[in-house]
Amino acid sequence: MRVPRKPVFISIGQTIYMRILVTNDDGIDSVGLHVLARAMRPFGEVIIAAPDQEYSGAGAAIGALHIIQPEVHQRQVEGIETAWAVSGPPALCVFFARLGLYGDPFDLVVSGINPGANVGRSVYHSGTVGAAITARNGGISGIAVSQAVTGFGVEGQGWDDAVKGQKWDTAATVAASVVQGYLANKPAEPVVINVNVPNCEVGEIKGWRRTGVGHIVPRAMSSATLEAKEGYAGSYYVRMNYGEPTQMHPETDGGAVENGEVAITYLGRLDDVAHHGTDEIHGELTSLVGPANN
Repeated sequence: MRVPRKPVFISIGQTIYMRILVTNDDGIDSVGLHVLARAMRPFGEVIIAAPDQEYSGAGAAIGALHIIQPEVHQRQVEGIETAWAVSGPPALCVFFARLGLYGDPFDLVVSGINPGANVGRSVYHSGTVGAAITARNGGISGIAVSQAVTGFGVEGQGWDDAVKGQKWDTAATVAASVVQGYLANKPAEPVVINVNVPNCEVGEIKGWRRTGVGHIVPRAMSSATLEAKEGYAGSYYVRMNYGEPTQMHPETDGGAVENGEVAITYLGRLDDVAHHGTDEIHGELTSLVGPANN
């Protein structure tokens, strides 16, 4: 189903034609996905293509296509004209976009909002970040958006009761600010921008920080043990145990979020090319949450 492009006016005074793919790794029914997609509407035509179920931890995997035999199903999301549920991980959703499955080419991929900060080593396993990396592999910039959870978050994932207090609108507002800056002056090459937002009101954010990827996560799995599965010889459940919350260095991605700051991390090759375009992103963040703390 192809939808003709239409002009979109944004505050920087330009008329642009934008198609934005919004995806996530928590599944098509995630509230964070819906809030993020609606926040992208001022910037262009928004299409959702997200997994039909939870795919946290999938990284940039697209799956064994000859085995999973992927399908797509139309879904209804309030405020979004076109939404697809895909029977595969988020990277596959983006991969299909490059093949034209959802119509005309896309100009930007935005992934999230993930409940649980994707910082430290969780960056390398995150399906949220994996979707953005897959976008860049196809020549499109990708922006991954994650939000800390209050009181609980293990290896970049927030579960169960932890997400009840998520302030999704805060993360969506920050994401819109980053996209606004990105569109004002696109970087010279496709980039991956990993955005991590504290779980608080926008007015309570303590500025922002450009960071590298840290080495630890806010809370890690500390051990895994085997528990015999009753009635099945030689079969076991894996019981995972969680460690205590970790104190992270304030200049790392995880430390910044823990301190109430927005963490902006450019993943991959940005440091090897001109930083053209990033000043506008940084300026938009400063206008929204205050100056950089670097």
